[in-house]
Amino acid sequence: MRAWPGTPTPLGATWDGEGVNFALFSEHATAVELCLFDREDTTLEIGRIPLTRTGSIWHGYLPDARPGRPYGYRVHGPYDPENGHRFNPNKLLVDPCALAITGDFQWDDTVFGYTIGHEDSDLSCDGRDSAGAMPRSVVVEHAFSWGDDRAPRTPWSRTVIYEAHVKGMTQRHPDVPEELRGSYLGLATQPILDHLTALGVTAIELLPVHHFISERALADAGRSNYWGYNTLGFFAPDPRYATGDRGQQVDEFKTMVKRMHGAGIEVILDVVYNHTAEGDHTGPTLSLRGIDNASYYRSAPDALRYTMDFSGCGNSLDTTHPRAMQLVMDSLRYWVSEMHVDGFRFDLAPVLGRGSSSDDRFGRFFDVIQQDPVLAPVKLIAEPWDVGAGGYMVGKFPAGWSEWNAEYRDVVRSFWRGDQSTVSSFASRIAGSSDIYPRGPQASVNFITCHDGFTLRDLVSYESKHNEDNGEDNRDGHNDNRSRNWGIEGETSDEAIGALRARVQRSFLATLAFSQGVPMLNAGDELGRTQHGNNNAYCQDNERTWLDWDASAINRDLLEFTRTVFALRRANAVLRRRDVLDGAPVDHSGVKDVAWVRPDGREMDDPDWHRADNHALGMLLYGRGGDVVDERGRPEHGETILLLFSGGERAKRFTLPVPRREADLAARWYVILNTTDTAPQAAPIERPITRASVLLPAHSLMMLRHGLPR
Repeated sequence: MRAWPGTPTPLGATWDGEGVNFALFSEHATAVELCLFDREDTTLEIGRIPLTRTGSIWHGYLPDARPGRPYGYRVHGPYDPENGHRFNPNKLLVDPCALAITGDFQWDDTVFGYTIGHEDSDLSCDGRDSAGAMPRSVVVEHAFSWGDDRAPRTPWSRTVIYEAHVKGMTQRHPDVPEELRGSYLGLATQPILDHLTALGVTAIELLPVHHFISERALADAGRSNYWGYNTLGFFAPDPRYATGDRGQQVDEFKTMVKRMHGAGIEVILDVVYNHTAEGDHTGPTLSLRGIDNASYYRSAPDALRYTMDFSGCGNSLDTTHPRAMQLVMDSLRYWVSEMHVDGFRFDLAPVLGRGSSSDDRFGRFFDVIQQDPVLAPVKLIAEPWDVGAGGYMVGKFPAGWSEWNAEYRDVVRSFWRGDQSTVSSFASRIAGSSDIYPRGPQASVNFITCHDGFTLRDLVSYESKHNEDNGEDNRDGHNDNRSRNWGIEGETSDEAIGALRARVQRSFLATLAFSQGVPMLNAGDELGRTQHGNNNAYCQDNERTWLDWDASAINRDLLEFTRTVFALRRANAVLRRRDVLDGAPVDHSGVKDVAWVRPDGREMDDPDWHRADNHALGMLLYGRGGDVVDERGRPEHGETILLLFSGGERAKRFTLPVPRREADLAARWYVILNTTDTAPQAAPIERPITRASVLLPAHSLMMLRHGLPR
C-alpha cells in the first residue's frame, strides 16, 4: 500500500473518509512497524510499513486503507528488563487504542517476550514470531445513526442500578431470539427492557465489556474468565457479545445503548483500568508491555524489572505517567462521546489515584476527571479499595463520586442474620451513612449482593462457600459472607425453613429499596437465582451463572415483591432524599427529619443504641413541611413514613408513635407493606391500623404511612 507520513494525532487508527491515519505512542522505541493483514485471511501478513517519528509518537497515513482492515504493530527497542524495557519486534502487538479487535487469542509460548523454561527466565529474549497466536486490531468506521438519542440523565436521587452480565442476562431467555442470546442486541430486546422497566431500574451496570482474555491457568483447565476483569483493549467492545468481530461489535453495542436510552435506562460500564491482561514480569507481551513497558506500567522504584501490583493481578497501570493517563482519559471520553454510555464503575479505583508517594492517595487522575467537560457530568462510581497498603478508601473519594458501600452490605447482612450490637450501625447505614459520606447519601451505592459473592438466595441458604467447581480446592472466594442457612445447608424441602428464607429475602430487598442512598440490585436476585453456594463464580460461563428464565424456576412472588418495593421508593420522596438525615428539627413544631423509635413508641436513647441484644428499631420519616426538594429545588412533599425492623429471633410489638403536628391528628396509620406477607402484590394494599400497636414477627420489616384514607 501507499504510505505517507501522516500526523501524530489522534492516537490509534483513524478513518477520515479518504484513508487511515495510524499513530502510536512509544517514548523508548527505536523503530515501529505497522503490520497489515489480509481482509479475508487475517492470518496472512501482507506488508509492514515503517512509521515516522514525531517526538514520542510514531505515525503514518495509508490513503488506500479502509475500515475493516486488520493490523498490528511490531516495536523495536532494547530488550533490557533490568531497566524496565521489554521491546521484542518478534511479537505482534495489539494497538492499545484499537476500536475493535478481531480473531481469537491463543495461549502459546510464543506470546511471551522471553523463552519459557529458560534458566534466565524473563531476562532471556524469545525470537519466535507470535502472530499465529495473536488477535488483530481493526480499523473501524465511526459513523452511526444515533438519530434523536438522548442521555436520560437520571438524577442520583431517582437512580436504581441493576448490575448484570451481558451474556448471563439473556443466554437462557426463551423470548429473546436464539441468535441474539448472550449478546448486546439480546440485552436490548423488548423482553429485557420490559423486565427492567417493570422493576423500576433506571441504570444497567454491565460487567466488563472491554475486550479481554482469559488467564492461561483458566484456559489450560478448560475454563474462562467469565466476568471479564482481564482487559486487553480499553476502546474495543468484546466481540464475544456480538454477531461478528470486524466492527459489528461496535455498531451492535451502540444499538444496545440507543435502545436502552429509548426505554429511559442509562448504561454504566464496569471498567478495569487498574491493570491489564499482561500480568507481572513473567506475563505475556501482547500490547503495552511491548510498546513501552517503562512508560505504561508502574515499576518497583528500586527494581525496574518488576511491576508494582496494587491490583492483585500482577501489574498496575502507571497513571502518574502522562501518556498512561492519556490512554485512560481518551478511552473514557470515547465511551461517552462515541458510544454514548452514561457512566462508569471503576474496578479497584484507588489504584488509579495512587500518586508517586505513599501519602498521595488521590493523584492527578481524579483532578483531571473533575475538570473534564465530557466526563464530569456522567455518573462516576468507585470500587473504593485495592490490595495495596492503605487501599481501603471507603468514604474518601472526592465530591462528585459515588462509591460501592461495603459497610452497608456488611452491616445490613449482620442485622438480618441476627448478630448482636448491630442496631446502631444499621441505623446509620439505612439513613444514608452520613458518618461515612457527609457530602450526602447520593455518594453511597447501597447493595446487599453483587456479582462477587453469594446471590441473595444463596445468602440465606448457605453458611459456607461451595466453590469446588472453580478448581481451586475451595480456597478462592470470601470467607466472611455474613450469611445464614437458617438450619440446613443448601437447598431444602423443609417448608418452614423455606418460608423463613423467603421472608428474610423480602426483608433484605425492602431494606435496600427503602434505605437512603443509591440502591443497586444484583441481576437475578429478584428471580430467586442461585449459584448453588458458589461465591466466586468468575470462571463459570455456564448455567450456574446464566439467569434461568424458565417459568418454573422464577420465584414469581419474589419478583412481584421486588417490583412493589421499588415502586414504593419511587412514589415516596422521603425514601430518596438528597440531603443528610441528621435528626435535626425541620420546622417550628420541633419535628425532626428522622426520628428513631423503640418498640414502646418512644425515641431511642443512648442506652438503647448500645444494648447488644437490641434487634428492633423504628425509623420515622416526616414527609410534610420538611426540606425535601428535587434537583431543581421543587418541593417533593411525600407522606410521613414509619419503617419498623425486627431483626431478632422473637416477635416484637411496636407501639405506634403519634406524629407531633396538629394537621396530622385527624390522620391514622396504614400498613403499606409487610415482609411476612407471602402473597405477591401488584400494588400495595393499605390496611388501616385500628389499635395503638402492631406485632412484628421475627426477621421482618413493616412499612406504614400516616395520613388520610386515599
